[in-house]
Amino acid sequence: MAKTQYGLGKGLGALLGGEDLSQLRQPVGYINKEVVPKEGKPQDTSDVLRIPTDMIEPNPFQPRMNFDNESLQELSDSISTFGLIQPITVRRKRDGKYQIISGERRYRASIMAGMDMIPAYVRDASDQGMLEMAIVENIQRENLDPIEVAMSYQRLMEECRLTQEQMADRVGKKRASVANQLRLLKLPAKVQHDLKVGLVSVGHAKVLLGVEDPAVQEALCDQIVRNGLSVRQLEEKVKNLDRPAKAPKADKDEPEELPEMYYRLLENVGRYFGDNLSLKRSASGKGTLTIKFDSDDQMREFLNALTDR
Repeated sequence: MAKTQYGLGKGLGALLGGEDLSQLRQPVGYINKEVVPKEGKPQDTSDVLRIPTDMIEPNPFQPRMNFDNESLQELSDSISTFGLIQPITVRRKRDGKYQIISGERRYRASIMAGMDMIPAYVRDASDQGMLEMAIVENIQRENLDPIEVAMSYQRLMEECRLTQEQMADRVGKKRASVANQLRLLKLPAKVQHDLKVGLVSVGHAKVLLGVEDPAVQEALCDQIVRNGLSVRQLEEKVKNLDRPAKAPKADKDEPEELPEMYYRLLENVGRYFGDNLSLKRSASGKGTLTIKFDSDDQMREFLNALTDR
């Protein structure tokens, strides 16, 4: 008697017994219990409840300040196809409505997907508990920008009267990590903005914190954005700020000002090489002209300009 052959060669249908895969990809439904907007005995909160969207309110302690519209739309499209896989978490208010503890992004995407009922876990939580859970969940998911994390730490410490050590225990971080994160709030608003939107990194920010003058911090931040400075390059610039400027060596042959023709030369050649020029000339007329170029095409353009004249 021939043995039946099993394997992956027949595709997923062979593993599922020939079941139609389209039937597996149906929106997730939570149908065990529903919350209805009427008075009565509160539902058992041990199960997932389906709550009407008009009975759910956003979290007033939400630490996230920005919700990316593109990623929200992607999540909404996924919910439209597969349903909300992970329920949100809410608390029941005295007026009978529900307030989000965690999952506001999922809530917003569900609204965009046209859902009128949303699955949710119901938990008892005070205002302090709401704040703690919202912040800790977002931090653990690592989807807050560095400034949002720092502001969340500060808010949790101030409103819940926590020390840095207690704060570190709440979020599962080292105390030094929490302290370094909070230091970011000492940066000028301009630098904080560039850090939020990803124009500078946390590494850059830590280096800038070593500079006392806010105006210098902002100027260095501009250089990072404009010139794409690495953290190491920024460190070198900061080190140079602390070094006293070297007095130029006295040179009796060095005139105070170049003759006019040299300025004309720098102006004309500078059309092709920008600031990549260096000219040195002594009073006797001797000197050097150094040109740095970026490509063969740049030199070819300059050569053509010379030969066309």
